[in-house]
Amino acid sequence: MSTFKSQFINIMVERGFYNQCTNESGFDTYLYECEKSGKPAVGYLGSDPTGDSLHVGHIVPLMMLRWFQKCGHKPIALVGGATARIGDPSGKDKLRPFLSEETLAENVKGLKKSFSKFLTFGDGPTDALMVDNWDWFKDINYLSFLRDIGTFYSVNRMLTMDSVKTRLEREQPMSFLEFNYMLLQGYDFCELYKNYGCRAQIAGSDQWGNITSGTELGRRKYDIELFGFTSPIITDSAGKKMGKSEGNAVWINEEKLSSYNYYQYFRNIGDAEVGKCLRIFTDLPLDEIKRLEALKDQEINEAKKILAYEATKICRGENEARLAQETAVKTFEQGISDDNLPSIELSDIEGLGILDAFLKIGFVQSKGEARRLIKQNGLKLNDAPIQDENYLLSSKDIRDGKIKLSQGKKKHGLIKIA
Repeated sequence: MSTFKSQFINIMVERGFYNQCTNESGFDTYLYECEKSGKPAVGYLGSDPTGDSLHVGHIVPLMMLRWFQKCGHKPIALVGGATARIGDPSGKDKLRPFLSEETLAENVKGLKKSFSKFLTFGDGPTDALMVDNWDWFKDINYLSFLRDIGTFYSVNRMLTMDSVKTRLEREQPMSFLEFNYMLLQGYDFCELYKNYGCRAQIAGSDQWGNITSGTELGRRKYDIELFGFTSPIITDSAGKKMGKSEGNAVWINEEKLSSYNYYQYFRNIGDAEVGKCLRIFTDLPLDEIKRLEALKDQEINEAKKILAYEATKICRGENEARLAQETAVKTFEQGISDDNLPSIELSDIEGLGILDAFLKIGFVQSKGEARRLIKQNGLKLNDAPIQDENYLLSSKDIRDGKIKLSQGKKKHGLIKIA
């Protein structure tokens, strides 16, 4: 039974996306009136280009924006080309490293690619729009900004925000530069309202202080109510944030992570997380999700395969999802070393150390990590556990032009001989 008038909030509640809203009834009424009139509501999600791809941890608010669009509303994807030059202090104990202009430009391109996988962009009334806050910050006058915006902010209130309070409680230094971050994000929200009629910001719960910075500025400067709507931080049954796999981010862009490894991340989700992940990371109907999450014992593996396929289909496309699924079947169910496994191509492997081989394919971050895994029988060469950390590859290790490397039971890759 629907609790809210608007389709969007009902979906958010049913699928486990809803954490907090600045004015629940007001936002519900705003969305409902837009849905009833056929005039789309406008909402945005921002991300700073501190890296060249989003990862699975970013997908939760991104899927919220995707549903926002499916409900007939207009999403704005904001890339923080300006705010990345400062760095969001939320959840951080120290100043983020400064990025070069060239790196920022590349990262902006990568983030635009990540957004484009989940949203439909175009010129239509509900098509997504992509903007960069560098466009309005690059020529701003500092004194004018202090006078026009700074006067609406109370330092007393800013000191109560989690991003500031937590840093100070830990007695970690916070630069004046970082202290300004919430002013910039608040200004973003108001710029999007002025230019595009945007009245909602969608984000993870860690952005609550930055969001309310914008809603407060909208109320005090423009006499308009803006809305903030957040998702919970999604964790697994052990309480760890989802989106990390053995210490490595599960990247959205394919040049950072193969579709097979993306598929495998969801295929290897814990049994207790299957229902939650089906609701959040796929578009499957709730009735089907309820059927799948009710499966027990070995049957739950079928639900995980569907989860992995559907999540990969959204992010990488149907063809890549199908190939990843076929590769997984050949590798795990038929014992075949498939060409679609993650691979590197080398012209000469004679004398290549086994530790370097695992570094090259990206299964370990250091030789020390590889040594530890070898001691635990966690690394394999052509399906045989590696005993000697000083082993050198040679032509006798090549099978049909390939060498298979494995980490544990679930991570496999190939060295292809050019």
